[in-house]
Amino acid sequence: MVTSSEISGRALRERFLAFFEKNAHTRVKSAPLVPQGDDTLLFVNAGMVQFKDVFTGRESRDYSRATSSQKCVRAGGKHNDLENVGRTARHHTFFEMLGNFSFGDYFKEEACKLAWRFLVDELGIDDKRLTVTVFGGEDGIAADEEAERIWHEVVGVPQERISRHGKKDNFWAMGDTGPCGPCTEIHYDRGAVEGAFGGDDPEGDQVLEVWNLVFMQYERHKDGSMTALPKPSVDTGMGLERLAMVMGGFASNYDTDLLRPLITFSEQRLGKKYTSTDGDDDVAMRVIADHARTTAMLIADGVSPSNEGRGYVLKAIMRRAILFGDMLGFSDLFLADACGVAIEMFAEAYPELGDAKQLIHKTADAEEKAFRSTLKRGLEQFSQVTSGMKKGDVISGDDAFDLHATHGFPFVMTELMAQEKGFAVDKDGFDTANAKHAEVSSGGGLGVEGVADVYKGIAKDHGATAYLGYECGVAEGKVVALLKDLGKDLPPEPVDALSAPDKGFVVLDRTPLYGESGGQIGDTGRLVGGEFYAQVTDTQKQAGLHVHAVKVQKHTVKVGDTVEAGVDTERLAHIKRNHSATHLLHKALRDVLGDHVAQKGSLVAPDRLRFDFSHFEPMTAEQVQAVEDRVNDEILHNHARGAEVMSFDAAKEKGAMALFGEKYGDEVRVVSMGDSVELCGGVHVERTGDIGLFKITSEGPLASGVRRLEAVTGKGALRYVRERTVALGEVAKSLGVPELSAADRVEKLKAELKAKEKELQKFAQQAATASAADAVGRAQEVSGIKVLTERVEQVDPKAMREYADKLRDKLQSGVVVLGRSMGDKKVTLLVALTQDLAKKKLHAGKIVGELAAVVGGKGGGKPDFAQAGGNDPANLDKALAKAIEVIGAQAG
Repeated sequence: MVTSSEISGRALRERFLAFFEKNAHTRVKSAPLVPQGDDTLLFVNAGMVQFKDVFTGRESRDYSRATSSQKCVRAGGKHNDLENVGRTARHHTFFEMLGNFSFGDYFKEEACKLAWRFLVDELGIDDKRLTVTVFGGEDGIAADEEAERIWHEVVGVPQERISRHGKKDNFWAMGDTGPCGPCTEIHYDRGAVEGAFGGDDPEGDQVLEVWNLVFMQYERHKDGSMTALPKPSVDTGMGLERLAMVMGGFASNYDTDLLRPLITFSEQRLGKKYTSTDGDDDVAMRVIADHARTTAMLIADGVSPSNEGRGYVLKAIMRRAILFGDMLGFSDLFLADACGVAIEMFAEAYPELGDAKQLIHKTADAEEKAFRSTLKRGLEQFSQVTSGMKKGDVISGDDAFDLHATHGFPFVMTELMAQEKGFAVDKDGFDTANAKHAEVSSGGGLGVEGVADVYKGIAKDHGATAYLGYECGVAEGKVVALLKDLGKDLPPEPVDALSAPDKGFVVLDRTPLYGESGGQIGDTGRLVGGEFYAQVTDTQKQAGLHVHAVKVQKHTVKVGDTVEAGVDTERLAHIKRNHSATHLLHKALRDVLGDHVAQKGSLVAPDRLRFDFSHFEPMTAEQVQAVEDRVNDEILHNHARGAEVMSFDAAKEKGAMALFGEKYGDEVRVVSMGDSVELCGGVHVERTGDIGLFKITSEGPLASGVRRLEAVTGKGALRYVRERTVALGEVAKSLGVPELSAADRVEKLKAELKAKEKELQKFAQQAATASAADAVGRAQEVSGIKVLTERVEQVDPKAMREYADKLRDKLQSGVVVLGRSMGDKKVTLLVALTQDLAKKKLHAGKIVGELAAVVGGKGGGKPDFAQAGGNDPANLDKALAKAIEVIGAQAG
């Protein structure tokens, strides 16, 4: 019998993993939500994603059975149903997927038996409430009679509780080609449900799918044919939230301990009561609960809100939560605190949440502050879009999407505002525009594209490349694969030999050359063997291989040859300095700015280092100096660099910083220098003193909540300082002062120049007044109106209006028309009327509009004053002459 404490989501997660561990499965920790090395997928959205290369045979592991509780996000890309979250009982952006996997080990019979044993024997679920579905055959694919027989004859499920269904429900495929096969589902009948809302299950809220078992037994080819896989596999998935709902007898997932504390947060902060209905307040509380949890999980895995890709999806989720919070009654910032509740709930299962606590809080606060100001502007933009509309009119899909994408105004807000004013919204048009944007953001399926298949095949046949660069710079290696570079946009071609002057790629069984990864640029160097010589222009890391890009300069190399690989040691020495300085910089930034600082990207090159980090305001000059000083202090201490391999858990206990969202193996390399301790596979100096000197060269914004800092080290830093010292010396010499007095002297000169400019401006005003008095005498009379037209090349463009005012004052009643050419391709026109004329038939905006057409431009303005521009200065005199005609016609 299951006790109440064992019904909790936390307990169910552990019971599931422990059960399969007892049944010879290896417990594998959840992969980060950001897929590693796979740009075809926005987020990990199923438990099998981290194992897909194992299923396809491109990767092998030291176990054939696995179990996991995988963090998943289904939002963005093909999962654009965000508006359903909060309105239905089971739509979520984040969820946990429990799964057990067999990689060519057991198959259907054991999979079915294990699933039934866990639900019935381990959890004590009444088997009379369980039914199963199997694939009934379709499109020439035979029914899964084997699974049906196993359920009935081996497991003992009565035949009347087994039903057959088509491909839509009971057949799974990884893609258009590749592994596929029938699946079988276990369903639970929970009887009559009280407190249900937003029903979305095709069978009704009473019967729920609990567990899906996929049997990968075929491979589908490009021609549509299918053949049996030599090693059939099993992939199962069961949502933890749904299991917790079933075990607790709850009406919805939101009533489980995996979400209910987040609803309680809103209740307590606002003094409202959640009633599990479709009411607006209940919907808002569910939206906040779901989205706060997702926000915390995504930020902890390295995603930042932005205007594209994954960041765009996170921003949409955060802003929808803020919007519903505003509608619910949160007048102050709340999202960061809601995320804090999620951290407390899940940090034990996912420690990265605790590590990123400050970052999550600051990111949520910054986004909420930004959106609350955007919301005000969005309401103003909504008013502009609907200006002149009447009840029953439709807001176009393009306008709704522009409000959403450009002005950050969620579609749900557009709908609510439209309903209030009696308008409709073109939802189909919005979805079309949104889908176009989603195509740019990409990825919503399982994403079977990853590292090039050719490299995965090499890795499978020969194993990963042994990297020797920690110990030596020159070593012999055996050529296990050669690929010829066929040029831009064409995949490299596997070959048996490369000869001068070929360009291509060489894979060795072992090498001292580092393949680009972790921000560190790849090594260059040479490959030598007998008469063969090739220059290595780059080294990249692919599927565990160090792939050398080469330009063959002498003779030929063949697969199976042994060659000597050597690193460009001088270049590598500069890289080592910059990489070690990057570690010291990371630690210094956290010390000076706070623990919310997290690495968002880096570049470690021979000539510089670049470090992107989470921070929400520009660094002050004092902070930049403090960081620089801390790094140089660590260099002067000349700390020895330590490096050791240990388990991931031991590294965390040692205080090693892991990069948010990075996927690490069971064993990791820990690099330490003084107080800096990080997980890192790169190469470093022996002692921090080898860095020499560290100098920050720039600090600035990269994206919302992300700053970029660049720096130089060693001789590069010395050169940087020397260049500026020389420049300062030359400035000081020209000023005739010591170098340290140059800045004061420049400030003094600036003050003197400003005083002179004021004096000149005073003289210019006096001259303009005198000139205006003279010009008035040249005014013509048109239909009883004084009209003054004049080219004013001598008047500064910024002073034209002031000059026109003086002329207008002198005329007392009349029209002033001024023109000025500004180079060969630009002209400015100005028309000014005295108030007595502006109130009659004359209109400055209409006059200047007609004159502007003469100089190839357009313009307009108020009745008493207007300006225009043009691109044809040659016709400026014609435009001024036409003023007489235009004013005469208006005066009539």
